[in-house]
Amino acid sequence: MEMTTTNPFEIAKQQFDSVAELLGLSESERARLRTPEHPYEATFSVVMDDGSTRDFTGYRVQHNLARGYGKGGIRYAPTVTLDEVSALAMWMSWKCALVEIPFGGAKGGVICDPKSLSLRELERLTRGYTQQFAGVIGPKRDIPAPDFGTGEREMGWIADDYSKVVGSWEPAVVTGKPVSLGGLKGRQSATGRGCRYAIRAIAELMGWDDLVGKSVIVQGFGNAGSFLASELEEEGCRIIGVSDSRGGIYNKHGFDVARLIEHKHASKSVIGFSGSEQVASEAVLELPCDILVPAYDQGQLTAENACRVKAKLVAEAANGPLTPKADAILAEKGVVVIPDILANAGGVFVSYLEWLCFPWTEDEVRTRLKQRMYKMAEDVWKQTESPNVILRTAAYMVAVRRVVEAMRARGTR
Repeated sequence: MEMTTTNPFEIAKQQFDSVAELLGLSESERARLRTPEHPYEATFSVVMDDGSTRDFTGYRVQHNLARGYGKGGIRYAPTVTLDEVSALAMWMSWKCALVEIPFGGAKGGVICDPKSLSLRELERLTRGYTQQFAGVIGPKRDIPAPDFGTGEREMGWIADDYSKVVGSWEPAVVTGKPVSLGGLKGRQSATGRGCRYAIRAIAELMGWDDLVGKSVIVQGFGNAGSFLASELEEEGCRIIGVSDSRGGIYNKHGFDVARLIEHKHASKSVIGFSGSEQVASEAVLELPCDILVPAYDQGQLTAENACRVKAKLVAEAANGPLTPKADAILAEKGVVVIPDILANAGGVFVSYLEWLCFPWTEDEVRTRLKQRMYKMAEDVWKQTESPNVILRTAAYMVAVRRVVEAMRARGTR
């Protein structure tokens, strides 16, 4: 049985601890990096459509700001906890350092079920969160972005309300906002497209000639998962299995991804797609394939099911989908795992381009994203030349070292 808890913050700390030892960090450095610098929690009231008032709890956690302003999404979900947001903020610190952008790690969340709220209730909730944390976020302090349950619509509301609070239009307070408000074309697809480049770069370093004909399973057919499926189909891959919250589907010959996305939009699920065999959501993780992409949530591969994974390459499009024990099991099996701080870093890199408020074209965004993802992959791969160093350890060594160097340079040891 796995000794570690499924608590994401405990997992994040375990991952950090293993690398801190390898890097020889001091006790004070370890203590600082195991604990968020600024964990904020607040309860605020929202007027519902029936005239009643309901209280919601929200969070904004800034893990480490040595390298720059805070950066990280805001998620709306009934399962949001302070520990979850703290873990995600820590992972953002490493991700921003790895992708070499001048941001530190932050994250936000609200405990709610966005699917149960009307459009106007969602707007009032979002504006309430913005007003509550207006002194915490800002274009030169902490820049939110979309996450589970939020998108460009919510980012537009945040930009509008924050600007009203401070008395001037501040579009750089958020990224992932509508193009009409200064968002970038290519931002919505950036996480999936970046993951494509990460997979291709690592596959080349592994000795694969190309991705043509490789079979792929995507667990979590949301924004990142569906975009990635389309991107990998362009590479010549066969998308043979996908899943969402209602279940999974499988077809060994592969799906037409464009038609599958249309079906998902129309029916709100991948279930029932023509020519597919239905399987349980968790079962798709264990089906035979070349490339497995957990793109759903934390803790999907554990000591219980990692031994049944049949993929040769696993790419973490979600944050924290593997527990440390699952990592160890897959390493013993010879499965290469592209860690989340590398695999899904495309979103935050393009967010940085958006934050700069320069009118990049979509082609420019795509070119810069590809170059950066390949450079990250090469930086990480070089670290695996040491004995017994897997990609996650290598990625953490690069990222944590960069954060610590910034801390030391600022004298904040």
